[in-house]
Amino acid sequence: MDAVRMQIGEVADQVGLSLRTIRFYEETGLVIPSGRSVGGFRLYSETDVSRLQLIKRMKPLGFSVEEIGDFLVVLDALGSSDLDPGEHPDLLARLDEVRRGVDERIASLVAKVEQAREFALQLTEVSAASRSSLDPSA
Repeated sequence: MDAVRMQIGEVADQVGLSLRTIRFYEETGLVIPSGRSVGGFRLYSETDVSRLQLIKRMKPLGFSVEEIGDFLVVLDALGSSDLDPGEHPDLLARLDEVRRGVDERIASLVAKVEQAREFALQLTEVSAASRSSLDPSA
């Protein structure tokens, strides 16, 4: 699966992130390119691209870079073949904590969307009332 290596521009197009953002994620340690070309260009695997897509999904939910980093550490540990069985319950608990955070953030976003809909309805009503009061033929 990871035999395909893409340069940063291809990855940016595929994931829908800017080059600057991808470089920032590299600087913060969230996604490290799997390799470099002979010319020194960053090369990303499909796993790296999947990681960037995951980060892109977390950002609109308001997760900080630190929170995303902590979550990725958990995912990496859970995917590790040399996982210490004693760490497993702790990792699952951390994963559950992230899931609860996602649920809370989704609920908050749903509430904001409902408030926005109510506001849009109010604007429509005000606009309609204003138009009818300004229309001399009414």
